[in-house]
Order: sequence, then structure tokens, then C-alpha cells
Amino acid sequence: MVGTDGYEDAGVYRLDDERALIQTVDFFPPIVDDPRWYGRIAAANALSDVFAMGGVPLTALNIVAWPKELDVALLGEVMAGGQEKIREAGAALCGGHSVTGDTILYGLAVTGEVHPERFWSNAGARVGDRLLLTKPLGIGIVSTAMKKGRVDATTIDAALEQMAMLNKNAVHALREIDIHAATDVTGFGIMGHGREMADGSGLTLELDSSAVPLFPGSLDLAREGLVSGGAKRGKENMAEAYAVEDVDPVLVDIMFDAETSGGLLVAVSDADASRAVSRLEDAGVSCAAIVGGFEPRDELAVRVR
Repeated sequence: MVGTDGYEDAGVYRLDDERALIQTVDFFPPIVDDPRWYGRIAAANALSDVFAMGGVPLTALNIVAWPKELDVALLGEVMAGGQEKIREAGAALCGGHSVTGDTILYGLAVTGEVHPERFWSNAGARVGDRLLLTKPLGIGIVSTAMKKGRVDATTIDAALEQMAMLNKNAVHALREIDIHAATDVTGFGIMGHGREMADGSGLTLELDSSAVPLFPGSLDLAREGLVSGGAKRGKENMAEAYAVEDVDPVLVDIMFDAETSGGLLVAVSDADASRAVSRLEDAGVSCAAIVGGFEPRDELAVRVR
């Protein structure tokens, strides 16, 4: 049902009239020093693609590359952190595969389940839909600052918690809402993933910069130059596809910056938007913000106001 065409978060394969499988894989090198937190964050990031399709994770397989000179006990901590998130997601760890490599890599191949007529595509937004975001932006900037020792322990703890937070509660909160389109915010930032939704739906996305929630302190850190090279590359890749109207350039940088295990981007009708926000808030989701909407397609994919 969903393969390699388009910009979808995962593949979807119909089993029968009631069941379809969601399949995805994701892994990356350490973004934090603590091995257990690294495992938690990498697992949450991999599981997120199933949630972004509106599905339920069923099984997971570990994917590991580990340098032979490193203590294998550290790998045990990484995998233990991943197992915590697999269990929290309600899935079962069924094994995995490891190789010896020069670079540490960890992640998961995940299989989930969804009704074949109710999975969330990122290409179904409609004119007039509102766009919701379920985690604040700026975690990529904070992660860069963490590596440089530029943030305090309280900020580090909050960033680790956000990156390891599953999108499970957000999905459950939105079960009774008619979701027109959805994705999660990861390596291409809200601008890149918003463009995917706009292009896939044949519409133009208008983002309200004043409504975009930011991780505490991320704007100040961005003003200090702690923005990744990914933001610059994102701007270059989208040069002909977006426009900005009277918006702080540093805020635009944050909107292009990569997010690790970011929140969901969800398109719902204007009539359902307030109810969706209320349900997310009632479910304890860390953020429930209406950040923009979809308009008829013009020459651009994304406009930021």
C-alpha cells in the first residue's frame, strides 16, 4: 500500500481487510555520551515512524555496529536503554544483528500494525486544514550545545527526556480525530517535513512563526551560532520552494534544523483542531500547538509568516 514512492515515513503492506503491516528502520551514531540514554533516544526515534503512520509497534530488531576495542558492557547499556523504550511502546524485541565497525551505530528495525483503511499518510492534507505540532523545536541546537558543554544539567536532563519521549500518547489521543495527514519532525526539520506534506498533498503550507513552540533556551543558543550544518543544507535544498515574510532569521534557522526524535506534525480540519489540541493536552503530551495551515497550491511549497 505504501512503498518507496513519495515521502512516507514507513512502508505499509496489507495482510487482509483488517490488518496491514508497517515496516521501518532507523539508526544513528551516539548523540549523547550516556550509553543508556543513547539507546533510549535511538529506539524512540526508530519507533516514531510507526506512530507517525498512526500504527501500533509490534516487534523490533536491534541493529548494531560496535568497535572491537570498546567495552561490550557499554553496548549492553545501549541495548538496555533501547529495550526500555521497546517495552514502553508495547512491542517485543525479537533479536537483531551486529557487526564490528569503526563507528558506533545503534537503532531498530520495527514492524507495526494498522488498519489498512486508517493509516496516516503524509500526503492527504486538505485546503483549510490546520497543522498541529506535538513537541517543541530546537532540540538539535541544544544537542549541539550539549556536546560543547554550553548548557547546564537541568537543560541536559530536559533535552534527554524530550528526545526519549515516545509519540505513543499523542497517537492514542488522536484516535478519535479524523487525521488527514501526518509525519514526524526529524532530520529535515519542520520546514523539510512540512514541505513533504505540502508537496505530497499538492498544497502550500503556511507556517505561523509566532506559534511555533521552542525548547527553552534554544533561541538564545541559536543566536550564539550553535546551529547545525543541516540547517544551511536544508535552506539550499529548499531555496526555490519557500519564502519568509518578516521573520527573525535565527528562528528560521531553528525551523530548518534537524530534530532528533521530534514530535508529530498532524493535519486536521479547522473544525477538529481545537478538539485535537484538548485531547493532546488531556493525554499529557508535552506540546500541542497549532503552527499553521494548508492553502491552495501556488508557486511555493512553504511560506513562513
